[in-house]
Amino acid sequence: MDRRDFLHTATLAATAGATGALGAEAAHAAEAAHGAERLAQAGAVAAPAAIADVAHRGPLTKRWVEQRWLLDNVIQANGIDWDQPRSVYWNVPCGVEATADFAAIRARVKKYADCAGAFESTARRREAKARAAEEAHEDVTARENYFMATIHWGAAQWPLDENSELNLFYNKKKRECFAAYAKLADHHVEPVWIPFDGKALPAWFHLPLGYAGGRIPVVVFVPGMDSFKEASVWMYGDPYLSRGFAVLAMEGPGQYECPTLGIYMSVAGWEATGKACMDWLVQRQEVDPERIGISGRSFGSFAGTIAASAEPRYRACAVTATCHAPGWHTIFQEASPTFKMRFMYMSNYTDEAEFDAFRKTLTWQGRADKIRMPYLCAAGEFDELSPLHNTERLLKALQGPKRFVVYQEARHATAGVPSTNLGPFLPALVADWLGARFRGEPFPSERWLVDATGRITKTPL
Repeated sequence: MDRRDFLHTATLAATAGATGALGAEAAHAAEAAHGAERLAQAGAVAAPAAIADVAHRGPLTKRWVEQRWLLDNVIQANGIDWDQPRSVYWNVPCGVEATADFAAIRARVKKYADCAGAFESTARRREAKARAAEEAHEDVTARENYFMATIHWGAAQWPLDENSELNLFYNKKKRECFAAYAKLADHHVEPVWIPFDGKALPAWFHLPLGYAGGRIPVVVFVPGMDSFKEASVWMYGDPYLSRGFAVLAMEGPGQYECPTLGIYMSVAGWEATGKACMDWLVQRQEVDPERIGISGRSFGSFAGTIAASAEPRYRACAVTATCHAPGWHTIFQEASPTFKMRFMYMSNYTDEAEFDAFRKTLTWQGRADKIRMPYLCAAGEFDELSPLHNTERLLKALQGPKRFVVYQEARHATAGVPSTNLGPFLPALVADWLGARFRGEPFPSERWLVDATGRITKTPL
């Protein structure tokens, strides 16, 4: 069992008067043993010192310990998508064939501790199919299965909140499979390392299908807290690539692969990230330096906004599924306790009180007023992670033209309700808006309300 499954030990220790640190140490030891077992099954060799070392402890919060029983009961009743439709947003870039994979995963996951193993076993099956197809010179089948294996390996990392051997192993497999996909992809896909504060940010650079030279627009895409760069560009029919844009699918401070590289979350880090990505892109002969935009979803709505605030060379900024509450109180103190655990890992905190002081620095205030480029924001009317009044305050601070698209009755995921089903398809709306900005088309500052019939009501903003 993994660290999550072992955390009942921490609950019992707390009842007996033991400290949270003792619970965390026991939990880490359990995950280390579990990681060693999985690595051995995979034929990999783990460093004995790393497996035996329990000095490094992952984050542990009061709500996690107290509400673990409740979380597992919610998952038992609602499945892996209990808080976010993750099996959907990871399925979309894979295409139709992966639908059966995610259906099986939804059926298998009955508690939080099931998540990583369910994705791992699916990843192994897809990777085996990819290798067999490649050996048979069936390159299309191989690339499709390598891509799907990548997504499952990356998804397996999501519940792991420390740089354990298991997390590092999953990350290695994810990169291996995506590199194999890149060699067989129907468009140019290139691994990228963006210089950053003496280290390097990981990214993948995609050129649209049929690119034959010349300078083209590019979108820097910032994924959410629970997603990753490899899942940011669809295998087929990607909204950006289909419109002739290049995509720099990246991860910045704190995101997915970055903590394994010692690059942790900070607002200042994201200010520097916006400039680092721009500096890298303008050196590329394929890129039109006057047509570079940045787009972010969920956590990326915050990080992308911060990045844009410090880099005026971006032509436009488009964000969806907002995380705009200064201090992030709602998501960390009222939503699923998994969010706070993951963000503590992203920002390199294991002490909850210290993290609570740090999270007060997570704000757009003093930065949004520097943004003069066109800005698009799309959100759910009833966003449970970042209530809309926070975004409304941000929009008032912006100094440039802006559009605020609100989907009636939608929650944070902006999906699965009549307004999102019948109204503008969100990925297409964002891509079309960016295309118009790349063409230099003006637009009025407006608020759009997409109602349950799909009709759009526009009012001045």
